[in-house]
Amino acid sequence: MTEPPQPRVVIADDQALVRTGFGLILAADGIDVVAEAADGDEAVEAVHRTRPDLVLMDIRMPGTDGLEATRRILSGTGPDTPRVIMLTTFDLDRYVYAALTAGASGFLLKDVTPEHLVAAVRLARTGDALLAPAITRRLVERFTSAADTPVLHRDLSVLTPRELQVLQSLGRGLSNTDLAAHFGLSEATVKTHVARILAKLRLRDRAQAVVVAYETGLIVPRLPDTPSAPRNPRSPT
Repeated sequence: MTEPPQPRVVIADDQALVRTGFGLILAADGIDVVAEAADGDEAVEAVHRTRPDLVLMDIRMPGTDGLEATRRILSGTGPDTPRVIMLTTFDLDRYVYAALTAGASGFLLKDVTPEHLVAAVRLARTGDALLAPAITRRLVERFTSAADTPVLHRDLSVLTPRELQVLQSLGRGLSNTDLAAHFGLSEATVKTHVARILAKLRLRDRAQAVVVAYETGLIVPRLPDTPSAPRNPRSPT
C-alpha cells in the first residue's frame, strides 16, 4: 500500500521564534515546511507560489492580518486550495470564529504540544474531527449571536432527517466514533453521512459544519448554566 505523501505546510506568524519552533517540530517528523511568512500579504503570496496542503496562520499580524489572509486564500474553489488552521494565544478569540465562517478548518493554541501539532498537520487535510469540535462549539456559542459576525446561510431542507440528526450531534462535538455509538451505525456509514452533509451544504469540513449547526438554529447557543436544546432550523434569509 502506497504511503500518502507528506503534507506541505506554510507557517505564517509575525514572531520568528514561533515560525522557527513550529518548523523544527514539523521537520523532525518529516513534514515539509515549504515557506514561512511574517504577515498576511506574505502568507497569500507564499500560498500562490508553493501550493501547500495546509497553512498555519497567526491571527494577529501587522498589516494584513491572518483573518483577511485566510479569506483571500480560501476564496478559491480549486482542488489545490489549502486548508487553514488558525494560531492563537487565547482559545476564545472572536477572530477565530470569524475565520471559521470564512472557511478555516479550526485553530490551535500557540502552546500546543509538539505531538498535537504534528497530528493536526497530518490529519487536518482529511477534514476529520481532529480539531476539537467541542472547543470550536464553545467559540460559536460565545460569538454566534453577535450582531456584527458573518453568517453562513445554508438551507438545511436539502438534508435527510438522518443527516439533520447527524449534523446536530456533530455540532455538539461528537466524533465519528461517538456518532456511530449514538446512532447504532458503523463508522463507515457515519463517514458517508458526514461526507454527504458537507457536500450538500457546500462546506469544507466539520469545523464549518459546527458553525452552520448553530447559525441555522439547529442548535441554540446555551446561556450560562442553561443546557442547550434543539429547535426547528430557520430558513436562510
